[in-house]
Amino acid sequence: MSQSTSNLLMIRPVNFGFNDQTVQSNAFQTRSDNQHKVQNKALAEFDGLVKVLRDNKVNVTVIEDTAQPYTPDSIFPNNWVSFHANGDVFLYPMQATNRRLERREDIIHKLRDNFKVSKVIDLSRFELESKFLEGTGSMVLDRNNKIAYACLSPRTNETVLATFCKQAGYSPVSFNAIDERGIAIYHTNVLMALGSSFAVICLDSICDNAEKERIVESLVNTHKQIIDISFNQITHFAGNMLEVKNTDGETLIVMSQSAYDVLKEAQQDLLSSFGKFIYADINTIETTGGGSVRCMIAEVHLPLVDS
Repeated sequence: MSQSTSNLLMIRPVNFGFNDQTVQSNAFQTRSDNQHKVQNKALAEFDGLVKVLRDNKVNVTVIEDTAQPYTPDSIFPNNWVSFHANGDVFLYPMQATNRRLERREDIIHKLRDNFKVSKVIDLSRFELESKFLEGTGSMVLDRNNKIAYACLSPRTNETVLATFCKQAGYSPVSFNAIDERGIAIYHTNVLMALGSSFAVICLDSICDNAEKERIVESLVNTHKQIIDISFNQITHFAGNMLEVKNTDGETLIVMSQSAYDVLKEAQQDLLSSFGKFIYADINTIETTGGGSVRCMIAEVHLPLVDS
C-alpha cells in the first residue's frame, strides 16, 4: 500500500461560482459579482493545474461537469468520493443540497475502464439524519497506517466517521479545530496534509491540549516529520497540499501558488526533502470556492485492470 498515487480524478467545471449553500460553514469563500468572469478564470486555472500535473508525468482523468443539475462546487470531487487500494469506492453524505448532486455513477462507471472496482459503499444515507462526512475534506487519511484524522465540524460528524472507519478498517483520530477568529474549521484538509513521511499541520488551531498531544503522538509514532504552519498560512491554503507520485515513481508535493508563496524558507527546505514542489495559480478557485489544490483532486488508489 502507498500513501500517494500517480492516478488522479479531476472535474472540469462548467458552472463554477460562489455557493450560497456552503458559505455559512466555509469562512474562506468570497463572493464575486461577475459569475461569467469567475467561471472563465476558474476554467483557465483548472486547465493550468492539469497541464502542470501532466507535464510532470501524473495520470489525470478529467471528467467534464454537466450544465445541469447546477453544481457550483463540482470542481472539488474529493468531498463526495474516495477510492481505495482494495477496490472499494466510498460515497459520502454532503451538507449542502446542491453538493449532493455532484455524486455521479457515470464517473465511477468510466473509471471501471481502467481500474478495478470491487464494491461501492454508500454512506449518503446519513443525509437523512443531517449527519455529514465530506470525504477526504473531512478526513485526512494516513493510508499506510490506516488512521483517519478528522476535525469535527458541521460537515464532519463523529458517528459517520466511526462508520467509515469500521467499514474501511481505519482508526479515527478526531479533534476540534478553530481559526484565528474562533470559528470551527470546516474541513480537516484545510489545516492538515499528510505525506508518506511528513505532516503539515496548524497545531495552534487545536485548542484542547489533550487532543493536540494525541495527534502529535500519533504522528510521531507513525514516523511523520511535523511541519507546523500558522493561521495566516492556513488562510493562504498551505495546509491544503497533496503528495502524489508520477509514473517514474518520483514524489511530488502539489499545492497552489499562494500556498507556496506563504511558506517560510525553512519550511520549503524541509518539505523539499520529501518531494518536488508542483504548484499553480488558482486564486479565483481559492477565493470564490474556499478550497484549493487538494480539494480539486480525488486520488484513484484503485487497482489497475491489467494488474
